[in-house]
Amino acid sequence: MFEGIYFASPDYLWLFVLLPLIILWQFFNHKNIQPKLNISSLKGFEINSSVIARLHPLLFVLRSLALSFVILGLARPQTLDVSSRTKTNKGIDIIMAIDVSSSMLAQDLKPDRLSALKRVAASFVDERLSDRIGLVIYAGESYTKTPITSDKSIVKNALREIRYEGLIEDGTAIGMGLATSVNRLKDSRAKSKVIILLTDGVNNSGFIDPKIATELAVEYDIKTYTIGLGSNGNARAPIGLLPNGKFQYGVTKVEIDEALLKTIAKSTGGLYFRATDNKKLEEIYQEINKLEKTEVEEFKYYNYEEKFRPLILLALVMIFIEWLARNTLFRSFI
Repeated sequence: MFEGIYFASPDYLWLFVLLPLIILWQFFNHKNIQPKLNISSLKGFEINSSVIARLHPLLFVLRSLALSFVILGLARPQTLDVSSRTKTNKGIDIIMAIDVSSSMLAQDLKPDRLSALKRVAASFVDERLSDRIGLVIYAGESYTKTPITSDKSIVKNALREIRYEGLIEDGTAIGMGLATSVNRLKDSRAKSKVIILLTDGVNNSGFIDPKIATELAVEYDIKTYTIGLGSNGNARAPIGLLPNGKFQYGVTKVEIDEALLKTIAKSTGGLYFRATDNKKLEEIYQEINKLEKTEVEEFKYYNYEEKFRPLILLALVMIFIEWLARNTLFRSFI
C-alpha cells in the first residue's frame, strides 16, 4: 500500500510525538471535561447508562484521527516516477581485424586460439552499447565480414560464423588486414575511429606492405590497438593435411612479429598487447574497453505526484463528523 511513497517534508512527522501526550491528558481529565451538577441525594433517580453516553469518547477519537491526517498531509507524501533517456554525443566506430590463418587453430589457448578469441570478442561487443562495430578477417588476403553497424546481433552472428575452412588463401597478410580496416573507417564521421588488429604470426602474404597500411591509418587519424596471440615458446598447431582432409597437428614454435605490431600501435596512437593465454586475452579486451570510452549524456525526468490532498480531505471529514455529532447526538453532554 505504501510502496513507492516518499515524504517531501518528513520533519513534520515529529508532531506525532504530541499524540500520546494528548491521549494521556484526555485519559486523566475526561471526568472534568463534562459539566457537573451536585445534588444532595441521588435517590429517586434511576441510573441507566445509555448507548450514546458510551459512544461519547468517539468524539475524541475522531478529533485525534483528524489531527493524524493533518500531520501526514503536512509531511507531503508523494510518489516519484523517474524516467531516463540517454543521448550519445560522440560515438566510436570500431573495426576488429581478425587473423583466421590455419595457425589460429593452435591449441595453446583453450580449446584453440580462434575459439577463445571469438568468445572474448563477443563479450567485448556486448560492452560497446553505443558504438558501431565491424569485422574484417584476413589470412593470405582479407575481406570485410561485416561493415560497421550498430546492430550488435549482426556482429555477434558474424563472429560465430568465423572458422578456418580454407575459403581464403592461407598465410598472414597483416598489411592487407590493416588496409582493409582503414578503408572501412576512412569515411567515418565518428568522434573516434579504432582498429583492433589481432594476429598470431608474422607478415608473410599479401601485396600491401604493413608500413604503407600504417601510414594510411595515421593519415585518416585511426588509432590501432594490436594484439599478438600465442604462448611463449612452442604450441601444438596444424603442420599439414591428412589424406582425409583434416589437419595433422604437431609442436611448432610460436613466432609473432612483435616489433611490427608495436610499430603499428605506436605510430597510430594505440597500444600493443601480448595474449599468452585465455585469461590474458580477456584482460586485454577489458583494458581496451576501458581505454576507449564513449561519451554518453543521460537525461533524467522526475514526475512527482502529491498524495496529501486525500489526507486533508479525510481530516476535514473527520472534523465535520465530530462537529455534527457534538451538536446533535451528544449535545446534551456539552
